[in-house]
Amino acid sequence: MDGVTVTRLAELVAGGGVAVLSGAGLSTESGIPDYRGPTGRARPAEPMTYQRFTGSAEARQRYWARSHVGWRQIGRARPNAGHRAVAELERRGLLAGIVTQNVDGLHQAAGARRVIELHGGLDRVVCLSCRERTPRADLERRLRAANPGWEAAAAAINPDGDAVLTDAQVAGFQVVGCTACGGMLKPDVVFFGENVPRARVDECFALVAGARLLLVLGSSLTVRSGLRFVTKAASLGIPVAIVNQGATGGDADASLTLDAPLGPTLTDLTARLPVPAQ
Repeated sequence: MDGVTVTRLAELVAGGGVAVLSGAGLSTESGIPDYRGPTGRARPAEPMTYQRFTGSAEARQRYWARSHVGWRQIGRARPNAGHRAVAELERRGLLAGIVTQNVDGLHQAAGARRVIELHGGLDRVVCLSCRERTPRADLERRLRAANPGWEAAAAAINPDGDAVLTDAQVAGFQVVGCTACGGMLKPDVVFFGENVPRARVDECFALVAGARLLLVLGSSLTVRSGLRFVTKAASLGIPVAIVNQGATGGDADASLTLDAPLGPTLTDLTARLPVPAQ
């Protein structure tokens, strides 16, 4: 770890008003895989698209069977040292807020409060007809009841909680509908091919525009979803600091970059900051 760079980062963060943008790399130490890893090369995963999900009963059966298995790992995941460090920065009054690209809820589980879930959360389910939102735990109970004796071991778990299963394992899995209207249920997350709600994007832009520093944690910034906030900060003259394993799409706009593991680096960062008087 580059101690000199961490010291420079601490000097930037100490001034407060920090907007955090977090990505999948922050959750890898909690056992949740990311999309690219340190090399920046995409992992061999084929995420579900909104168009396939809504257009095919077979696709929905495959998704919910795989997600039913994958949720066991996502649901058991616990915050790591990086999440706890971010929550501590918020507790010390140094953060303006957190925008997370992750759908695992680990920032909140670590104690952070001002969190905008850019892509939603896997712990909720939404009906595409009546828009009622219900806890994922309720759906999991209903899926177990609808599929007594069904068990499947996953070959791998994708970053969005989608387990890798064979066609034979998926066959016969029963999908359930909304208890209120019978409509199609979808996890309350933004699928590929689906737009983030405009109001949510505007809220994120406002947070970044009002910040003194944008701190990017564990995001490769290879897609516009996260990169646009770095571009916005740079256009406003707001410094950008990036901590990630591997190069990112925002490095050219960054005042400081640090290629290092998130948990140890953020723990070191908080240790270098003064603790506010009680």
